[in-house]
Amino acid sequence: MAYTTIDNPELYFQTKLYTGNGSTQSITFDGSENMQPDWVWVKQRSGTTNHKTSDSVRGATKALQPNDVDAEATDSDGITSFDSNGFSLGAGGDYNGSSNTQVAWCWKESATAGFDIVSYTGNGSSGLTVSHSLSAVPSVIIIKNRSGSYSWTVYHHKNTSAPETESLFLDTNDATADRVNEFNDTAPTSSIFTVGDGNSVNNSSENFIAYLFAEKKGYSKFGSYTGNGSSDGTFIFTGFRPAFVLQKKTSGTSNWVIYDNKRDTSNVVTQELKPDVSNAESSFTNIDILSNGFKQRADYAYTNNSGGTYIYMAFAEAPFVNSNGVPNNAR
Repeated sequence: MAYTTIDNPELYFQTKLYTGNGSTQSITFDGSENMQPDWVWVKQRSGTTNHKTSDSVRGATKALQPNDVDAEATDSDGITSFDSNGFSLGAGGDYNGSSNTQVAWCWKESATAGFDIVSYTGNGSSGLTVSHSLSAVPSVIIIKNRSGSYSWTVYHHKNTSAPETESLFLDTNDATADRVNEFNDTAPTSSIFTVGDGNSVNNSSENFIAYLFAEKKGYSKFGSYTGNGSSDGTFIFTGFRPAFVLQKKTSGTSNWVIYDNKRDTSNVVTQELKPDVSNAESSFTNIDILSNGFKQRADYAYTNNSGGTYIYMAFAEAPFVNSNGVPNNAR
């Protein structure tokens, strides 16, 4: 029986905590394996600043901000290189302000891990097809117009019973909505995804970046659940001990929220950051991270309202059982 395709998730995803120094510095990951990242998403924990993200396809100094609609900008004070086991930073800014506590969520692009970064140019016509290299059907697609001030568009394969007809925006707290001009009411395949004529995904002659994820057993899970409104909340099985959880209520207006295993090293997980706003880190009773999933621990609108529907993205710290049949430990 195959329990996982990836025994060591640190080869493909790591969270790094660091403190800014207002000068150039190199950030080295803490994991037991070296990982050169291709997508780095940074947020200052201690203050109200924008989320920042850079990737190896656009180039290290090309920054986008997940919590707003701004077009891509060159940020020489941000990430300056993706290194063999971390990344390097310029002298300050939202990535590296002096004494600021920061978190960086970092992914390596790999079909093995089900992650692909795709750059494309829009043509303004419905039905544009864009090739990808996952060799699997993507479960999540996140698209940003690099050239213009438009929202981050999100496809999630568990967002309603017809997910290709619906979309969410990463930079807003809006509920899901039926939008034919985003994904053209066309499901992605193992080789392409399709976009409509919306400005956020296909404005003519403008440049776009897409982050695509496919599920990999024991490493990543992109699912949905229904809240129960209780401190003895809904349990979500992932098949691994999560290192990172991003979730969003789809049935109503509510913030996105991120938890990870580095800002909270024991249960209950309390430290949260919200991708759609620039707020500093806040502390609430939220979830337990378990050996095979996560469990809601409060009745919050953005995590566990009774009858609310939610989608999530989760990446592993360790598979529930590795390929040799050895189970992981609980926290």
